[in-house]
Amino acid sequence: MKRTLLATLLLAGGLEALGAGPALAQQTKVGDWTIEKRTQDTHCNASRGYKDKDDENRDYVIVITYSDKAIVMVLIYDGWDWDRVGEILKADVGTDDADIMKKAKWEVMDKTTVRGIFEFDQKIMDRLSKAKRLTLDFEDDDDDSIEMQIPRAGEALAALKFCEENRK
Repeated sequence: MKRTLLATLLLAGGLEALGAGPALAQQTKVGDWTIEKRTQDTHCNASRGYKDKDDENRDYVIVITYSDKAIVMVLIYDGWDWDRVGEILKADVGTDDADIMKKAKWEVMDKTTVRGIFEFDQKIMDRLSKAKRLTLDFEDDDDDSIEMQIPRAGEALAALKFCEENRK
């Protein structure tokens, strides 16, 4: 999927916060998640893309990576039409059963993409691993708030953790 590649490239920019650069990847599948270990990088990422037939068959993509310093998430939703690249948005982040962060900062990367870079917190990873849905509730903007399906997130994040713990 083109959007997954785009998200991976955008994530590479976020990996600067982790001390990484662009490279090719080796891939492993966990359900419809792709776990990638970049050949010229020490960090891995987990990505999932899908079309939602209940939302006009729109594309959704999520990419997650982390280190002991940061968690980086890139979300792409083709129902968004952001105006200003670089704009910082605030959104409450949650799952189907727990709030993760209030007023988290998200940077607009292009008209359909936002990226969040957060200080590493194992509680965030634990909540994501138990989730089936991820929600972004943008401050003062219900039209752009979304709910993204993340089935098997626990398995994908376990594979991501394994990749991180066994990097060369």
